[in-house]
Amino acid sequence: MPQNPTTGLNLAQQEAVNYLHGPCLVLAGAGSGKTRVITHKIGRLIQSGMLARRIFAITFTNKAAAEMRERARGLIGRAAKDAVICTFHALGVRLLREDGAALGLKTNFSILDSDDVTSILKDAGGTVDAATARQWQWTISRWKNQGLNAERAQAAAASDSDHLIARVMGHYEERLAAFQSVDFDDLISLPLKLLQNHELIRQKWQALAGHILVDEYQDTNATQYELLKLLVGGAGPAQARFTAVGDDDQSIYGWRGATLDNLKRLPVDFPGLKVIKLEQNYRSTSAILRAANNVIGPNPKLFPKNLWSDLGEGEPVRVVDADTEEHEAERTVARIQSLRINGLPQPGPQFTELRDFAVLYRANHQAKTFEKALRKAQIPYKVSGGTSFFDRAEIKDLCGWFRLWINSHDDPAFLRAVTSPKRGIGHQTLAHLGDFAGKYKLSMFDALFASSLGAVISGKALGSLHEFGREVTDLEYRARQTLGAPAAKAFLLQWLSDIGFEKHLYDGEDSEKVAAARWTNVLDFCDWMAARCGGQIADAAGVSSAGEVKSLLEVAQTVSLLSTINEQEKDQNVVTLSTLHAAKGLEWPHVMLVGVTEGMLPFKLRDQPDDAAAGQTSDAQRAAAQEAANATSTVHLQEERRLMYVGITRAKASLAVSWTRKRKKGREMVVAQPSRFIAEMALDQSTVKEDPRAKLKALRAEFAQKALDGEAARALLR
Repeated sequence: MPQNPTTGLNLAQQEAVNYLHGPCLVLAGAGSGKTRVITHKIGRLIQSGMLARRIFAITFTNKAAAEMRERARGLIGRAAKDAVICTFHALGVRLLREDGAALGLKTNFSILDSDDVTSILKDAGGTVDAATARQWQWTISRWKNQGLNAERAQAAAASDSDHLIARVMGHYEERLAAFQSVDFDDLISLPLKLLQNHELIRQKWQALAGHILVDEYQDTNATQYELLKLLVGGAGPAQARFTAVGDDDQSIYGWRGATLDNLKRLPVDFPGLKVIKLEQNYRSTSAILRAANNVIGPNPKLFPKNLWSDLGEGEPVRVVDADTEEHEAERTVARIQSLRINGLPQPGPQFTELRDFAVLYRANHQAKTFEKALRKAQIPYKVSGGTSFFDRAEIKDLCGWFRLWINSHDDPAFLRAVTSPKRGIGHQTLAHLGDFAGKYKLSMFDALFASSLGAVISGKALGSLHEFGREVTDLEYRARQTLGAPAAKAFLLQWLSDIGFEKHLYDGEDSEKVAAARWTNVLDFCDWMAARCGGQIADAAGVSSAGEVKSLLEVAQTVSLLSTINEQEKDQNVVTLSTLHAAKGLEWPHVMLVGVTEGMLPFKLRDQPDDAAAGQTSDAQRAAAQEAANATSTVHLQEERRLMYVGITRAKASLAVSWTRKRKKGREMVVAQPSRFIAEMALDQSTVKEDPRAKLKALRAEFAQKALDGEAARALLR
């Protein structure tokens, strides 16, 4: 670790790093070096004498946690490995694995994925409609993030629909308790309940947490804020040792429960709060930052700030108009090709690699048109936020087995494992087993060995169930004894061979190529699991760290928490297509912000109820409904403006913003208007307006001339 952890920091960053003995809010503007501040502050805390294991650095994504862990190791060295650098959900797992028994949880509880939750809700609510179950899932998640259980949600329900969903939530909670399982929202709400209701456990964790650093604080929800308050609350508000790092101008996750109220509450709940602003941007040119500051200007400010840069004025921000979305995509490709050939007019780095370009849009469906245009131009690309490794069916099947080894009460895992591969146990047999288990309040696995099961299931099916039960019990025992990478890999490959998993994949696919790709995914997954058993890599979320040799069963316990695996896309030299939400935290030299029309960005909320519906309510009800609608519309517009700000501030060297005169709405073409945000950028219209037709014409002429020059040169050589 360097002698001085503040070396290379500007004055505001130094102030944030050196403030150690009270609550601190660091307002970190886009590109202002917030991760640098967090990692240097970890080093400063260790230098001050705090044990690394008492430093908790919490962020929101596995990727961010892994990056922060890597940068901390690079700065601090071996001392950083004991610091707890993890996601909020990984911290929740730590609390529940250690002390969840106080809530009736066993240490080997299961973590359900979204598909499992949908399936359980369909059963709990008596529906076969997955869309209805997903709507319930969304509402229940929102309630949990607000700190509500089924009983409190029922009391607060304002409509028949809410009353129904609250009843379903009650049945859902009963099933989770029976399955010894939790969903992702529970990984925050249950630790909060644990600390609220159990004083000794609360005091234990308050003593363990010497200083807590929270990254992307503006993205916290109400439950996460209450959890943070309890973790830092041992010594009183004035002595609370935490550093919240965030930016109110980048709060774009209101739709999933994040609330700016948490920023408002900090100075109230912690009157001695130290507020430090990071306003120097190290990413973008002045032209880009000026557009960003102008766009965000109309939003109300909790803590006013103004980004600035010493990187020079740079290329003017360009506005490109087009006739249709196809036309816009063509212009976007032309801009990429032009910048790759000609570079920027200013001296300095030209950024002409494909990886230097990103096309950002508001909604996933907008990508298709740009994919077609890039394919036509033979330009390789990737779509950010694609299918997670763990969302692939073959990996979910294996994880179902792992979950059952860990927790025999996990009925969703039982149903996945017993049918992957098929073993002569049909849906009718499983239905009888489920009815029997429900009648006697047993898990499906425990019901396998009930002496009276033979009365409802007989013959070959019962024998197959018993064989499966013995197999799972044996695998659980052996996985517990399997330590280190070589043993884990040998175990997994032998097990897959024994159950015929490769044949199962090939039998289930018409295309041999697809089956081979799925089998390769399985082998990659086995390699990754083995490497974690050997302590060669840490899990991305931060539940365990590299260097710890673990059993296969221990590693399997944390698999459900991970959303991505480190695939072979380290630094592909391709153009990036991404939604604005998925682009947050990333940067590119050249950004093209597309589809910036009214109704798309800002995205239009659903229409208000029509007059006929309104006529069925009283004047007072209509006035209240209109007031609520206006408030919702205002909050929504402010978040959409922040989303535009996030898009602008992804750009380092050049930014083009495009809109179309017409766009598709369903099967129709509708007239479109440029987004109000384009006017709010307050650009110098005489210098930034591009004529896309003239640009493309000039580019084609340039390509044609180069082709002629090349032909003439070859003729001279002949």
